[in-house]
Amino acid sequence: MPYINISTSLKVDNKKELLEEFSILISSLTNKSKRFVMAKLNDNCEMYFEDESPCCFLEIKSIGSLSPSDMAKPLSNFVHEKMGIPIDKVYISFEDVPASLWAWNGRTFG
Repeated sequence: MPYINISTSLKVDNKKELLEEFSILISSLTNKSKRFVMAKLNDNCEMYFEDESPCCFLEIKSIGSLSPSDMAKPLSNFVHEKMGIPIDKVYISFEDVPASLWAWNGRTFG
């Protein structure tokens, strides 16, 4: 934890670099160690958002440390800067997961 799932209609050439950069950003926004950030990228997806222009959907889950109103703008700007997708073509879903429902290393966090 935290976890970010990135889905986009774009074909991403620099997948590993983009995942690393997203991990660093999520780590800084949640004040959690990058060591525990998991990032997943689904690119070249069939997606439609008003039209067929590039779009992106971010799902962010964490045990606490989420502040959607503070995180939405930097995340949207990051998608725009790194992927060229306009911020009005980005949806973000935030989920604060109870520690008792998140496991790592064979046991739950709470």
